[in-house]
Amino acid sequence: MTTRGIQFLRENDVEYELLTYRYERMGARIAAAALGLPHRIVLKSLVFRADDGSFAFALIDAAGTVSARKLGRVTSRKHVEPASPRDAQRVTGYLVGGISPLGSRRRLPVVLDARAAQEDLLVINAGARGKLVRLRTKDLVALLDAQVADIRAG
Repeated sequence: MTTRGIQFLRENDVEYELLTYRYERMGARIAAAALGLPHRIVLKSLVFRADDGSFAFALIDAAGTVSARKLGRVTSRKHVEPASPRDAQRVTGYLVGGISPLGSRRRLPVVLDARAAQEDLLVINAGARGKLVRLRTKDLVALLDAQVADIRAG
């Protein structure tokens, strides 16, 4: 099955490796364990909603937690919070557990955590539960016009 995320990568001539696992429970840590990958290279694709009604993606490694305060500062929004699952699904067109900025229904601003951006390769959801892609970090940043910033809590 080709997802919109995979189609998006193909349309933009981005090299990637498709990784699949049996999806049973949501979570980047679970995906990393199922694929035998270190948490530091597997990204969570989180959707945040700002007080003005806008949305943005925050990408952080599987073990990391996003600081809403830092994300708000980076996106020039006074207040941001995790979007509801319903809103996240509505704006991305993907089911929770398969959400990705790749091929998202609406193109949203993307912020990649600075620590994750130090890796040469990253793994991100391909737009379906149990389907991820491994690609070069520089390709991901360029393709999504991602802003790299410290959004890590703690």
